[in-house]
Amino acid sequence: MPTYDFINTHTGEEWTDMMSIADMESLLEGNPEIRQAWKTAPAIAGDHIMGVGPKTDSGFNERMEQIANSNPGSPMASRYGANTKTIKEIKTREVLKKHKVI
Repeated sequence: MPTYDFINTHTGEEWTDMMSIADMESLLEGNPEIRQAWKTAPAIAGDHIMGVGPKTDSGFNERMEQIANSNPGSPMASRYGANTKTIKEIKTREVLKKHKVI
C-alpha cells in the first residue's frame, strides 16, 4: 500500500499514513480541513532516469539507418546514417551546411 502525506490546515499538523487510495479519498472527502501534502515529487521508475536508456537491437538500428540514408539532410542522417559516403558527398554536405541560410 502507498503512503500519503497529509496536513491539517487548521492546526498545521503534518503526518504520513499508509492506506489504500479509496481510504485516502474518503478521508479527504470527509475532512475538508485535511489536505494531501506533497513533500517531494512523485518518483518515476525507468531507464531514462540514469541516462542509461533502453537497449536497441540491431534490427532497429538497421531500419533507422535505412530511413536516415533516404533522408540525407535530416538530423536523423547525422545520427544513424551509414558512413559509406564518398569524399565528394562529404565535402558537398560540408559546403551546403556552411552556406545554409537559416
